[in-house]
Amino acid sequence: MNTTLNSTTTKSLISFLECSSCGKHYTAFEFQRLSACCQMPLLAGYDLGESLNKEILHNRPGTMWRYRELLPVLQKENIVSLGEGFTPILSLHALAGRYNFKEVLLKDEGQNPTGSFKARGLSMAISKAREFGVEGCIIPTAGNAGVALAAYCARAGMRAVVVMPRHTPEAFREECYWYGAEVHLVDGLINDCAAKAGELNADGSLLDVSTLKEPYRLEGKKTMGYEIAEQLDWQLPDVILYPAGGGTGLIGIWKAFHELKAIGWLPPEVRLPRMVAVQAENCMPLVETFFGRQQNARHYVGKPTIANGLAVPRPLGEKLMLKTLSESGGTATSVTEEEMVLGMQELGRSEGLFVAPEGAALWMAARKLLASGYILPEEQVLLLNTGSGQKYMENVKGKYKVKNE
Repeated sequence: MNTTLNSTTTKSLISFLECSSCGKHYTAFEFQRLSACCQMPLLAGYDLGESLNKEILHNRPGTMWRYRELLPVLQKENIVSLGEGFTPILSLHALAGRYNFKEVLLKDEGQNPTGSFKARGLSMAISKAREFGVEGCIIPTAGNAGVALAAYCARAGMRAVVVMPRHTPEAFREECYWYGAEVHLVDGLINDCAAKAGELNADGSLLDVSTLKEPYRLEGKKTMGYEIAEQLDWQLPDVILYPAGGGTGLIGIWKAFHELKAIGWLPPEVRLPRMVAVQAENCMPLVETFFGRQQNARHYVGKPTIANGLAVPRPLGEKLMLKTLSESGGTATSVTEEEMVLGMQELGRSEGLFVAPEGAALWMAARKLLASGYILPEEQVLLLNTGSGQKYMENVKGKYKVKNE
């Protein structure tokens, strides 16, 4: 493994890594995992004093790598890409009109390679792993992250080990096999998979790319925030709803908005959106902590949900998610399994979108928040659908309740 890199080999403006708990700085040019000081996630910092003009984006490919100056990969040849990013933002005209919203937008991450937003984070993490000479990676996953790891490791010629719950839909497992990954099935949720991954990697020979245990998956996910701003002509919605399991995307989007402010790509008058974390009632640790019903999620016990990506009972990034909600004036809410199925049906029948249960949860949460007055009818609302519904057929089979008309 090449543990030290040359910081002058590309236009990347990365300059340091920062402990998310105490703020201590670490070099960005040596191999890092969690912070040595607090054993907490490290956040990438950039030299945002550099003059960057938005014109640099003209004629660049429509992938997340168009923002390369604000991404951590130093050498272009280390980028492991399948064309991820720059997913469309669609207007939900029919449903917005039906429920008295002025405008509801949906960014469809299901159109990424491997069918989910996980392509962003794993593309970035595997690219940095290649840059450091890593030969293999391991990941505990609820489904989509394991598929993305398997695909990007295959693309990079690296070994991939995936640990997922035994109840994960077969589509996820099978896709991992097709990419040549080594798959281990565990009874329990993702925290149980993390424990198993620790056993399998006791010698530390594999890079553990668990959520926020290395600094770079977050940097891939934050590109959703850059794209939202660019696609909306450097304006931002009033409210963004995000399905928060591990929460990397929620944290990353908020980080992206602050970076765009710092480099002047967002006009000074633009107000940052209120960020809403949406969870499943079967597994809602952040909701419980946010509303003070528990001190933290350290001992939270969750149950499986049809939204596999929301079954994260003890997220490492809980403090960072809470910080995002606090700074943005956001909130946390949950939806039932039945509501997610109804949301999938409404989005399918009214908008022609077959979204993941996680995405459907956002739509149902938006309806609830409008009814409660948290969202105002005149506000612009954006939903982040994180994946395609195709892989969840096993979870939702037989649950369709509405008869054909």
